[in-house]
Amino acid sequence: MKTLAFDTQFLTFSSRYRFWRVTFFLCWGGAVFTAGWILRCISSYHPDNLNIYIASSIFIYAGPPIYSAAAYNIVGRLMNYLPMHALLNPNRVLIFFVYLGAAVEAMTAAGAAKNLTADGDIEEYKTGGALIAAGLVLQVVVECCVISVVATVHARCSRASMLSPNVRILCITLYGTSTLVLLRCIFRAVEAFEIFKKIGCRENCSSILRHEWYLYAFELGPMLIFTWWMNAFYPGRNLPRQKNRYLSPDGHTERMGPGWIDRRSTWETFADPLDLGGMIKGKPSHEEYWLREDEWPVCKDGSFAVSTATNTRVALEDQREFTPLSPNV
Repeated sequence: MKTLAFDTQFLTFSSRYRFWRVTFFLCWGGAVFTAGWILRCISSYHPDNLNIYIASSIFIYAGPPIYSAAAYNIVGRLMNYLPMHALLNPNRVLIFFVYLGAAVEAMTAAGAAKNLTADGDIEEYKTGGALIAAGLVLQVVVECCVISVVATVHARCSRASMLSPNVRILCITLYGTSTLVLLRCIFRAVEAFEIFKKIGCRENCSSILRHEWYLYAFELGPMLIFTWWMNAFYPGRNLPRQKNRYLSPDGHTERMGPGWIDRRSTWETFADPLDLGGMIKGKPSHEEYWLREDEWPVCKDGSFAVSTATNTRVALEDQREFTPLSPNV
């Protein structure tokens, strides 16, 4: 299947660009999603085997939320790269959204299992449908939050004249992939409502329940485009693998800073990831180290902002001194 081919390409890119820590969710989600469709294919030849059908449905439901975790990881790395425009602690972005994603995973998997094992029990069937609907609503909320965060960072970069080509590509990629997940969630929500309306139907089921092409078009299709998009604009080409490497306010020079430093305790950063307390006081709780540029060395291997740096393995003698371009370039 194409998803398996894309997974292989992800592994190749991750090895080449040494970006595995950021993109491993893409491979994991692709593997789960591919397994679901393989099991669905097997199930079509063994229609009496309920266990295979249940497993295929759970894996297909579980794949997209894992894909989304890859996007959350990229959002965190983008804010590490642009710390002056970060809305929350970049090192807490993945954990914050993955916790929500885990809740989505648990609800959808439990709901799918209840639906498929209801065996005519209408109440059990309704409970499963309610769990799936709750998971879908939560994922829609999460994706809207991700789009809002990316849009805010995008707008701040534009106002500060820091919207370099690599940042623009990453923002567009995140908009696109989140929109694809939203499209899939809308389809699943419509499907869930149709199921509730037609419980126990045999002949007069709605078109979305009678024709499988809807599932291919609005579940498989968006996720295939998602994986293709991430391959075509692989984030390892546009973001440094070092979390403490950041883009200077001039919009083209990159420096090796100390990384995000939050003066609050760990539990406080989890309880208030947006640092609302600091905003109210008018004094942020993190170090604004990018304002002390003279303390941090300029990266000697180039800049991702002007496409002169790369994450690929290069010999030390091939690295060249990076000379900042004029702001008018």
